Amino acid sequence: MAIPHLQQPSFLLASLKTDCVNKPFVQRCHDLEIVIEDFPAKELHSIFPWLVESVFGSLDGIIIGWNLRCLQARSNPTEYSAALDFLDPSGPMMKLVYKLQAEEYRYDFPVSYLPGPVKASIQERVLPECSLYHNKVQFPPSGGLGLNLVLNPFEYYMFYFAISLIAQRNSPTTHHISTSNSAYFILVDTYLKWFLPTEGSVLPPPSSNPGGTIPSPTPRSPAVPFTSYGMHHSSLLKRHIAHQPSVNADPASQEIWRSETMLQVFVEMWLHHYSLEMYQKLQSPHVKLEFLHYRLSISSTHHSSPVQSGYQALHAYQESFKPTEEHVLVIRLLVKHLHTFTNSLKPEPVSPSAHSHTASPLEEFKRVVIPRFVQQKLYVFLQHCFGHWPLDASFRAVLEMWLSYLQPWRYAPEKPIQCAEPQPRSVSEKWAPFIQENLLMYTKLFVGFLNRAIRTDLVSPKNALMVFRVAKVFAQPNLAEMIQKGEQLFLEPELVIPHRQHRIFMTPSLGGSFLSLRPPTITDASFKVKSHVYSLEGQDFQYKQMFGTEIRNLLNEAQLSQLMMNCGAAQDKNGKKQLPDCIRSKDGLILTPLGRYQIINGLRRFDVEYHGDPELQPIRSYESATLVRLLFQLSTVINQRFADQMERHCSRDDFIGSFCRYHLTNPSLVEKAKHSPLVKQKPRHIQQPRISLRFLASYRTLLSLFMIYFIASWFCIGPVACTFIILLGYFTYAVIMTFFTERRKTHQH
Repeated sequence: MAIPHLQQPSFLLASLKTDCVNKPFVQRCHDLEIVIEDFPAKELHSIFPWLVESVFGSLDGIIIGWNLRCLQARSNPTEYSAALDFLDPSGPMMKLVYKLQAEEYRYDFPVSYLPGPVKASIQERVLPECSLYHNKVQFPPSGGLGLNLVLNPFEYYMFYFAISLIAQRNSPTTHHISTSNSAYFILVDTYLKWFLPTEGSVLPPPSSNPGGTIPSPTPRSPAVPFTSYGMHHSSLLKRHIAHQPSVNADPASQEIWRSETMLQVFVEMWLHHYSLEMYQKLQSPHVKLEFLHYRLSISSTHHSSPVQSGYQALHAYQESFKPTEEHVLVIRLLVKHLHTFTNSLKPEPVSPSAHSHTASPLEEFKRVVIPRFVQQKLYVFLQHCFGHWPLDASFRAVLEMWLSYLQPWRYAPEKPIQCAEPQPRSVSEKWAPFIQENLLMYTKLFVGFLNRAIRTDLVSPKNALMVFRVAKVFAQPNLAEMIQKGEQLFLEPELVIPHRQHRIFMTPSLGGSFLSLRPPTITDASFKVKSHVYSLEGQDFQYKQMFGTEIRNLLNEAQLSQLMMNCGAAQDKNGKKQLPDCIRSKDGLILTPLGRYQIINGLRRFDVEYHGDPELQPIRSYESATLVRLLFQLSTVINQRFADQMERHCSRDDFIGSFCRYHLTNPSLVEKAKHSPLVKQKPRHIQQPRISLRFLASYRTLLSLFMIYFIASWFCIGPVACTFIILLGYFTYAVIMTFFTERRKTHQH
């Protein structure tokens, strides 16, 4: 080529950027595949950050990229297939990643785009417990601003892939998007099955050198001093390789770091979102003391007092995070696959001779992946969703994700026993350790759901279905007994035995790598349950029993409300519906919690009536708006012109006065004011007599008059004669009603 070799990478990047504008999508993918195959890693190094950003979009959301979350086979089948082929674990993009990984290139990822708690803690120079961040934080030469993580190509690719799910992008869509059919959702499922296989081992990446291997990341010394949230052990991967006679003897051991890295990135990006106060609450006491000592040392070094302000900043930070339904559905996919991945663990051999063989790294990873990697962050994420998600049917996504985690037996390989009559499948006793070690997932979150259900409109079929789903899951045979057994183990009094009285409740987050050394086996089931509860909620946590009196009272209130739903249509002695449950006070009626529940669910209601001037009430649907306005103007003119005469006639004590008062005042307004259940006020009497013609604007009145004139025409009665008959009939009716009205008033007095 005519261009010098040193300028070729920049020329290659400029050429690819031009192709993005001028060439169709499928052609671009084909050209990129050729470039990745033909060019060496040294020249591909400069285009890799641009390529990752052009695929997944920029971190600030300005560049949309390929918009994988909206790309579907139904709307764009050609681009959909091309994108999946290009980003497949064995496709061109991963080949590029492994090519650069072999040369140990590094790329900067801004700390400012990490989840809020991680970002704030790193900025305070407090290293998170996840080994993903160890030895990767790099400060700029000037110091203070522009923190970056120095990542290898595989980590860099996975960071961008994971964060594209939660990045807010302005991508207008003209059709309905099905999350489970999007290219992004399919890629997540593909990566999980590839790097966390349920059968066999992780396939090794292709190598450009014959017989060569892709090295796993090597540890580097930290650029700045950091205090840590936990005691970081060596990775299980490194420990396993160290005992191998040759590094190449076990390829699976060498490449297990990809499975660990991918899962760490997914959990950190998708689940690590909550307030830093909760983040600190989850840490053990000795870690908090270590953090305080570190801040004191920093303070004494700089002869200043930033300790209090820094610590307050760490605790005062609150991340404004609102997960979307798509986000929750992807997490559910992750949870379901992790259960399948864990349940594929081979049973431990019974014979003593078999124990001499070392388990493979992948098998050990299956054993520890959920309790030491997912449990803590998923619990806090679910708590956040239960407390902040809107009270509508969209909560179904969160609910199903929670129920998927609670039922690992649904993803076990064994098949249910075939019976002649279908019966509910009993939960096996072998799941008792899982239930006990996840006790809060079953009990506290169940109480949280119950509190949501009480405040939800259960008349809606979608909301009622969610209650049914939870009831169906918790009604599985033997499940309630195992949960109750877990509560009994937690409430078991601590025995003061010399070798046990100084023990510390360990937290799942204390391992630097989630492939780190396995903790010693604990035979005390009670201690294991307490360790789980205190590691998630802290040592001062006050546990509320799921089968205790307080929760039963809450259930009783819900059952009472359900009874009210069944009897909500019942009527009282007077044939009127009962009012919502309320308390009388000097200011009127005040709704009780039960009354609010009755109104929300449509069980009872107040009879809302208009108590103002009937002439000024809103136009009804059964009235002609034009006639209402015209008749109101006509009535106003008549009332203003003949006000004195009407008032004089209404003040008479004879029959004429009674007749005028019946027509020129509105006695029904006084009656309604007397029967109002809402306000305590004296009935308002209308002082000024007036005439109202608004009844003539009613469609019902107009239809009745039309029918009368139409029927009269059959009997050869003309309009004038018919009008005279109508007026005569009404006059007779008015005389009778006036007589009975005056007689009733006489008896009342």
